Amino acid sequence: MNYDLVDNVALPGYFTDEEVERIKSLWDNDKIIEAKVSKAGEPTAFDELRKSRIMFINTEKENEWIYNKLAQACLELNTMRFKFDISGFQTELQLAKYGPEDFFEWHMDYGPGEASSRKLSITVQLSDPEEYEGGDLQFLINQNALSASKKKGTAIIFPSYAVHRVLPVTSGTRQSVVGWIGGTPYR
Repeated sequence: MNYDLVDNVALPGYFTDEEVERIKSLWDNDKIIEAKVSKAGEPTAFDELRKSRIMFINTEKENEWIYNKLAQACLELNTMRFKFDISGFQTELQLAKYGPEDFFEWHMDYGPGEASSRKLSITVQLSDPEEYEGGDLQFLINQNALSASKKKGTAIIFPSYAVHRVLPVTSGTRQSVVGWIGGTPYR
């Protein structure tokens, strides 16, 4: 039994303002892609589920500090709270931007195929809450939609099977880092 399991953990100010700006400076318009959601094994994307732009943060030496800092938080929290069998980052981190009318409907990061090895999901808030309206990261806890902290630099770590969404941004731009720690499939 795991009596320490929690729905999610917020680490306010885990990244300093300087670190946040350093991450945001990685945004490269030549490397962005439209984020699309499709069912495993199907080529068709469902535009009504997600609208945002992403790029990947490569694992080259100049970005190692981001991966190392998030890995440390995940290892510590996994030991204390989640107790999952984890092995490391499943894919490169995503740098995401949500502009006006961008959103991501209710979903889980865990699923069939490649997503079946996702254990922990990570979101880092890069935008100051005054820079945008809407765009709340929400978790579905029982029948309640609970908003996560919008404080700049906050890292939020949660089980990949947690149902969550990003509400539509009504003005401004919301930026975040998103990633997944993987492990052997649940059994």
